[in-house]
Formats: sequence, structure tokens, C-alpha cells
Amino acid sequence: MAMFIRIDVNDSEVAKAGVAQKLIDVCPVKIFSAGDGDSVSLIDDNVDECVLCDLCEQACPAGIKVVKLYED
Repeated sequence: MAMFIRIDVNDSEVAKAGVAQKLIDVCPVKIFSAGDGDSVSLIDDNVDECVLCDLCEQACPAGIKVVKLYED
């Protein structure tokens, strides 16, 4: 389990936008992998490596939310 951030994925929004492969491609630390159909899975070991570049949220604002756990 990640200590610093959490990534919330709304699978229906990712599928609706058709951006699963784009999410996989844009992430510089490979947090996303291919899921079933047009969805993504998280690679849990890579989540805390997130550099907060915002590229995934830009690719699918309704489907991806990066939550900074240290700001709660």
C-alpha cells in the first residue's frame, strides 16, 4: 500500500473516454498497466514513485484523481 499518494481510478470514465492506453503511455513511472477491456490497473509497487506530473489527470480528468495523503 502506498504511503504518500493514492490514485483513484473511475473505470467507467476511463472506458468512456477510451484513454486506457494513453494513460499507460503518458505515465513516466509506469503506474498503469492494461486491465480488462478499455480499463487500467494500478501497479501498486510504483504508486509511491509518482512524480505528480499531472499527465494522467490531464488525459482523463473525470477518470483519474491523484490524492496526496500527506495533505489530509
